[in-house]
Amino acid sequence: MSVKVKGEKALVAELERRIGKMKAQQLSDKALKRGAQVFIKELKSQFASFKDTGASIEEMKISEPMWVAGVRTVKVYWRGPKERYRIIHLNEFGTVQNPNPKGKGSIARAMRNAERAYREAIKQAIREGI
Repeated sequence: MSVKVKGEKALVAELERRIGKMKAQQLSDKALKRGAQVFIKELKSQFASFKDTGASIEEMKISEPMWVAGVRTVKVYWRGPKERYRIIHLNEFGTVQNPNPKGKGSIARAMRNAERAYREAIKQAIREGI
């Protein structure tokens, strides 16, 4: 699942023209980080509903902005001492023995619930940066 923003190329081109390419990228990175924080907050609330030890919540991380296939991206991932990244997909999709675990679909739900707040965080970061 991903979020589609229409007119993004025109907006980026106009920002680069007005404030410069480097400043526009810094502004974009700041907006991406702020949007990722909003998503992580919603994701943690979704994971709290089936919390056991809390390791899945504690190990959520946000990457630094990077280029992926020509698009500036921030990734949300799991990394920590309890290695929860190995079982996150089992909570999201289930298994043959347990097709409907308590947390089934929690990441997709968090994406859906955080979409409006994510867009608002991006807009706010751009407004503040300009």
